[in-house]
Amino acid sequence: MESVSDTDLQHCWLCERRLGTKVEWHHPVPKSRGGRGTVPLHPICHRAIHANFANAELAKLPPEPDALRTNPDMARFLDWIANKPPDFHAPTRGGRGAKKR
Repeated sequence: MESVSDTDLQHCWLCERRLGTKVEWHHPVPKSRGGRGTVPLHPICHRAIHANFANAELAKLPPEPDALRTNPDMARFLDWIANKPPDFHAPTRGGRGAKKR
């Protein structure tokens, strides 16, 4: 995976919207699987990734955003988030690793 350019630091790796005041860093290849590189994400986009994919699944995918975008649940999320402001926040529904209450 290549390093992130200054231009890439202005936009979310997943949704490509402009980043806001809060930025989280995601390992496209999970650290538990030897990943070192990180990419910038909106917090809500980061939560959506981990709500839909376990680290074992992420490790099997190419470390490119298109590999996640083709997932039907992620595609729905990306359509929904597309016109939201950069610092938009909303609860993320429980996913694969979430505990049921």
